[in-house]
Amino acid sequence: MPLTAEQFVERLEAHRSPDELKKYERYFKVGENDPFMGVRMGQVFALAKEFIDMPPAEIEKLLESPIHEVRVGALSIMDKQARRKKSPESRRKELFDLYMRRHDRINNWDLVDVCAPYVVGGYLFDKPRDILFTLARSENLWERRTAIVSTGYFIRQGDVDDTFKIAEILLQDDQDLIHKATGWMLRAAGDSDRQRLLDFLDKYAATMPRTMLRYAIEHLDKDQRDHYMRLKKTR
Repeated sequence: MPLTAEQFVERLEAHRSPDELKKYERYFKVGENDPFMGVRMGQVFALAKEFIDMPPAEIEKLLESPIHEVRVGALSIMDKQARRKKSPESRRKELFDLYMRRHDRINNWDLVDVCAPYVVGGYLFDKPRDILFTLARSENLWERRTAIVSTGYFIRQGDVDDTFKIAEILLQDDQDLIHKATGWMLRAAGDSDRQRLLDFLDKYAATMPRTMLRYAIEHLDKDQRDHYMRLKKTR
C-alpha cells in the first residue's frame, strides 16, 4: 500500500500525550506559529522509520502541516532516505530540492538539525557548495543554521574547510541559536583537525560570541579552555 501523509498523521495522533505537551511547552517556545500535539520524539522517529519509503510528494504534505511533530516526522523520513545506501542519486536530489524549496516550513532549530547534515550536506558533498555560503548570509535565522549544520556531514568525511569558512561568516551573528550551532560544528571540526581549530581560536577567540567559544572549546583540555576564555575576557 502507498504510504501517505494522511496515514502518518493518523498514526501520530494515537500517541498524543498531555504530559508530553507540557514538557514541550517548557522546553520550546510553543505558540500559534508552531503548535505541538504532544508526541514524544522517540515515537515520531520510530514512526518515520516505518514510513521511510514515503514519496517526496507525500512528505511535502507533512511539511505543510502547522503541527511541529508532523514536520519533524517529515524531516526524519527525509533524513532516513538520505542516509539509506540504496537511495538513488535522483531521490537524494529530490530530497535536497524539497528541503530548499520548503525551507519556510523548517522554522525551528530541531527541524534543521534532524535533517540538514544528510539531506543537504550529504547531497552537496561532491558538488559545488555555493548555496551554503548564500544561506550563511541569509536574513533568515534557520537558513543560516542550515548552512553551518549541513557541514556536519563534511566533517564526518574529514573535510573541515567549509565549516571554518562558514563559521567566519557567522562570527558576528546576533542570534544565540547560531552561536550554539556554530560552536557545535567548530568543536566537531576540531575533533577531526585539532590544529585547524586552535588556529581559528587563536585568531577569533577574543572577539567571537561567548556561547560560540564555550561550545567550540568543550573538547580541549582545561589549560587550553582557560587560555581561550582569558582571551575573551581581555576584550
